Amino acid sequence: MAIASIGVLSCEEEDNDLLTGDKNEGGLLNVKNNLVAYVVGNGNDFEYIAGLGVFQGDVSVESVDIYKQFTTVDGVTSNKVFLKNVTFPNEDQIENIEFNFTYNELIQGLLVNGQPLPSNDADLEIGDSWTLSFVSKTSSGNDATNSKTTKVAVGTRFAGNYRCVVAEYYRLGVLTYTESDWPAATTIESVNSTTYRVVEYFGAAAFSGNEYYFTIDENDVIGYPDNTPDGTAQSGNGQPFITCLSNPADMTEVNCGNSNYVIRDNIEGKDRLVMSFGYNTTSGAVGPRIFYQVLEKIVE
Repeated sequence: MAIASIGVLSCEEEDNDLLTGDKNEGGLLNVKNNLVAYVVGNGNDFEYIAGLGVFQGDVSVESVDIYKQFTTVDGVTSNKVFLKNVTFPNEDQIENIEFNFTYNELIQGLLVNGQPLPSNDADLEIGDSWTLSFVSKTSSGNDATNSKTTKVAVGTRFAGNYRCVVAEYYRLGVLTYTESDWPAATTIESVNSTTYRVVEYFGAAAFSGNEYYFTIDENDVIGYPDNTPDGTAQSGNGQPFITCLSNPADMTEVNCGNSNYVIRDNIEGKDRLVMSFGYNTTSGAVGPRIFYQVLEKIVE
């Protein structure tokens, strides 16, 4: 259940590096996962999955060396160490592969301030992470470092990548966007044991360049803190953040009576987050912009 992958385009963000300077020549590497959620307590041998894809042509990617580096929640980094090599069969023009890794593999050979990483993942802190980087080895004999990486973020159960299954956006009381207008994937990271950060998008895909924070309490109730962890006021699209509690009169269209809670899936891990929130535009076309969304965790 801990595996959070951004896989196919319906729920992925592709990272493309053109190794040859001409896409038609091949050698185009896609990093399939910008985030893999590492859940503390899964055990040292639990296998996490990430993926790579290539466009093969006259120049092909024969294999990829994967490197790992650890960063603590305080920003202290380890040395960078080789993790593994993965190969492509070179049988098709478009090829996709998956690779696995475990905690034991992630910690081997890494030192932070001269000390090895904990042998038990229970000693990790929420916000610690690994960065996986990729060096492609091509048929032309060149090695190329991909500009995109995969972050393996230490978090709690509800961190990961989510697809939208139900959504509504109202601009000044008018339904403007629905679930088809939401991003293919919404990435959520753990800040601490109860606080989460939405890395990108304020609801619909039209509202890129936004992040916001929410909490999940012991009763699986979702709340929205007034301030971000650095003490600044929460905002949406640069405007004041509003909720069912703070501005109930502005939120009548977005199901406040049946929203802001978690639906746990203990069988397949496809937990759902039912959320209502918004922002209040204070200049121009003054008034509320409000969102209702049901996000389902992507499990590969």
